[in-house]
Amino acid sequence: MLRKPIEIELLAPARNVESGIAAIDNGADAVYIGAGSYGARQAAGNSIEDIKRLVDYAHIFGAKVYVTLNTIISEEDISDVEELIVKLYSIGVDALIIQDLGILEMDIPPIPLHASTQMDNRTPEKVAFLSKAGLPRVVLARELSLEEISAIHNAVPGVEIEAFVHGALCVSYSGQCYASQHCFGRSANKGECAQFCRLPFDLVDAEGSIIARQKHFLSLKDMNRSAYIEQMMDAGVVSFKIEGRLKDVSYVKNITAHYRKQIDAVLARRPQYVRSSFGGSELQFVPSPYKSFNRGFTDYFLSGKRGDISSFDTPKSMGEPVGRVRVVSRQFFTMQEGVGFNNGDGVCFIGNDGRLHGFRINRVDGARIFPQSMPPLFPGAMLYRNSDIAFERELARPDAPRRLSLSLYFGECADGFTLSAKDESGVEVGLSVPFAKEEARKPQSENIKNQLSKWGNTPFVVDKVDVNLSKEWFVPSSLLSDIRRKVCDALIEEHKKQYAREERNVLPTSHPYVESELSYLGNVSNSLARKFYKRHSVEKISPAFEVEPVAGVPIMYCKHCIKYSLGWCSKSGERHCYREPFFLLSGDGRKFRLQFDCASCMMKVIAE
Repeated sequence: MLRKPIEIELLAPARNVESGIAAIDNGADAVYIGAGSYGARQAAGNSIEDIKRLVDYAHIFGAKVYVTLNTIISEEDISDVEELIVKLYSIGVDALIIQDLGILEMDIPPIPLHASTQMDNRTPEKVAFLSKAGLPRVVLARELSLEEISAIHNAVPGVEIEAFVHGALCVSYSGQCYASQHCFGRSANKGECAQFCRLPFDLVDAEGSIIARQKHFLSLKDMNRSAYIEQMMDAGVVSFKIEGRLKDVSYVKNITAHYRKQIDAVLARRPQYVRSSFGGSELQFVPSPYKSFNRGFTDYFLSGKRGDISSFDTPKSMGEPVGRVRVVSRQFFTMQEGVGFNNGDGVCFIGNDGRLHGFRINRVDGARIFPQSMPPLFPGAMLYRNSDIAFERELARPDAPRRLSLSLYFGECADGFTLSAKDESGVEVGLSVPFAKEEARKPQSENIKNQLSKWGNTPFVVDKVDVNLSKEWFVPSSLLSDIRRKVCDALIEEHKKQYAREERNVLPTSHPYVESELSYLGNVSNSLARKFYKRHSVEKISPAFEVEPVAGVPIMYCKHCIKYSLGWCSKSGERHCYREPFFLLSGDGRKFRLQFDCASCMMKVIAE
């Protein structure tokens, strides 16, 4: 028996409706966007009207729009969240990405709910529980390897697996970081993260000896899994997610277009996988992830544990490596390799002082490169371009609209002419217009095809036009333009009618949760979440850290290990001359003890 092809989705971030439309035009099969104050990026909220505009545009191409409600919910916000969900359902949003399971206890429409990575989804047992609770899709923890992803898929084959493929990384397991709340009163679980992990620290041992000064020990490189698309598909991933709801439209265009090419290359040779939406566009640029904001790249444990995931020197964007400096003069420098700089390019490097230095190119004169002001360069310094002026100009060009290919048939009826249209998604419409027939003095077919091919700035592009007339009837261009416009409008309306949004099974469940007790790590912040867990056999439920702070507990749980990154992994028997425990000291005098749970391959950060 032939199996139905597996639909593969490229999921892009949208800071606003303009960014969302750009993502769709550059190849996204779905976008996720924030609404109001209940997404994990509070600075990326959007109005219902704007989200409706994005939904209407996306659905023409069979693309989906998900809204993020991936924060924990305070008791006083429950009614507001319920009202918001009703509105989102009414405008056609395809699903909500949630963290707080109290939402399943709300009086809301049957809109699908996806389990955010903020739920800390990293075991087959947890994913199986969420699937039984009626969540059709689970966003996995970023830290999982290909083998761990495959094990979850094999254990719970009926659940859709969404996994991050690109973007900034949280050093802690998502949903299990309380550093921002503890230090600044800003909860990451409420979308208010103050990015504690990007700060510089001193690393000291138990005796106060300085191991290293002012390094960004908790700052990670950015994720880039371009080389693992096919392996991730085979492991069970169906949705490839790009991080970046705070990123600008240029970033979204470039990274989305890049992964569209990577995924399409796999789909072209693997017929068991198909794209989940329709339509395409001609890119106005050659995508390159190195030319957008990045701190250097890592596949982040996908292929096993490595020591190159961190960015100790700087949390800022490095950009693309462009080569090493050869000669340094008072006013200019030259490169060892031939790199094409442009006037105005932004360049950076790590200086002999261990710090990041940046500068602008003022002008290029042959092999000589003149900065606006001479930085502390030295021969052999590795340069990175974090602002490519020529590339940014290409990205600033208007996007070619995404279009559905169209087949047209022009014929006649008893009292006039007919035009039928069918696009690549299978949507089909037909229209007849009355018109008195007169025999033409010259052939009409070429003009008919020409006029009917002019679809301009619409979601359609004509692939072929068939003309079938019993005689050489005269067909004026004005008639052809009129019937073409009406058929275009009818196609768009038919897309709206035929678009089928999935709906959630709203029957309550009562199968046992994976734990019988929940500590502060359960993030239970309201009575509805408590009710949900009680019904699922959880006997003891502690309040969320944001509701009732707990002293002396880990405020971060990290697969990233500072000892491993420094070459002192205990499992490998590697030694160092310092006395443990180690501590991180922040610039404001705070002290954080590092606990290395080697059996679980985890580092915990504990506030002293």
